[in-house]
Amino acid sequence: MDLIEFIKELYAIVLVHRLVIVFCYLLLSWAVHIFVNRILKKLASMTSISFDDQVIMIMHLPVVLTVVGIGVLHAVALPPILAAPWDKFLPGITKSLILFIWASAGLKIFGLIAENNLTEALSRGKMGKDLLLLLKNVVRVVIVILVLLWLLSIWDINLAPIFASAGIAGIAVALAAKDTLANFFGGISIFADRTFAVGDYIILDNNDRGEVVEIGIRSTRLKTRDDVLITIPNAILANSKIINESAPIPRFRIRVPIGVAYGSNLDEVEAALLEVAERNPAVAKEPAPRVRLRAFGPSSLDYQLLCWVDDPSLKGRETHNLLRDIYNIFAARNITIPFPQQDIYIKEIQGVIPPGKN
Repeated sequence: MDLIEFIKELYAIVLVHRLVIVFCYLLLSWAVHIFVNRILKKLASMTSISFDDQVIMIMHLPVVLTVVGIGVLHAVALPPILAAPWDKFLPGITKSLILFIWASAGLKIFGLIAENNLTEALSRGKMGKDLLLLLKNVVRVVIVILVLLWLLSIWDINLAPIFASAGIAGIAVALAAKDTLANFFGGISIFADRTFAVGDYIILDNNDRGEVVEIGIRSTRLKTRDDVLITIPNAILANSKIINESAPIPRFRIRVPIGVAYGSNLDEVEAALLEVAERNPAVAKEPAPRVRLRAFGPSSLDYQLLCWVDDPSLKGRETHNLLRDIYNIFAARNITIPFPQQDIYIKEIQGVIPPGKN
């Protein structure tokens, strides 16, 4: 018997045939390892971002082990079928290991994405810390549940009773916690719509005004200019009319009404108002301040000084400063600020002698 015939007879043995297939896949996995280690990592290192390097590092081992697992499944699938319980146990354990490896890699990649993107959103004040942690945990729980369901299907476990029980439990939880769920999804809609962010100044439909200090799981917290903290449930806030004074740009316009007496020099009035705005360091230079004559009032010419400040929180303080400066400059330049006056005339009544005429 020559060597070739001996190899053929040896290869005809089912166990040897299967071992040869597994060995071939081992060689293929080694080639994949070399390709990832020497080519892909080198290409990734040439880019300016570090995300691709981290993804390749996470995916390296799962890809190599998956090739080996596919080799085992290929070898097991060859006829004749393995005797019980190996015919189900060996493929099942191989598929389960592959599933766990990729689930672990998926969780690591999600954690990497969350660290790069969601943490940046937190640092920029787009969402609260507790909402960020909740979203991360919800996604992780969803991934784990999907892995468990897939694992049960690998081992041919009937999922119908599990789904039925989960449906009944879900209905009970939804009824018991409907307000909490409404607030949670309200917070999600606030984050998705980007109506406002932490640090923005907003006005609610009941005229409450303040700074958003936190967007939480159930509620959003608003600090007013009186340093009072208002807590609004997200479900209510998501369905309310909101004026965001910090969007789309944080600059805020101040309107200062002022009246001057009829007969005043309008050019001098307008120059004085612009001078007040330009001397105020908190008033933005661009757009430039402007003055508008709005109406002929009953006792005054009604003007408005329009100027911008860089932050809505400066609205009250700078309105106060502008009004003080306007009063002082008008007094220095003899520009009259009229106020309502009434003159009473006493008419002569027959039989009554007015004072001073007796």
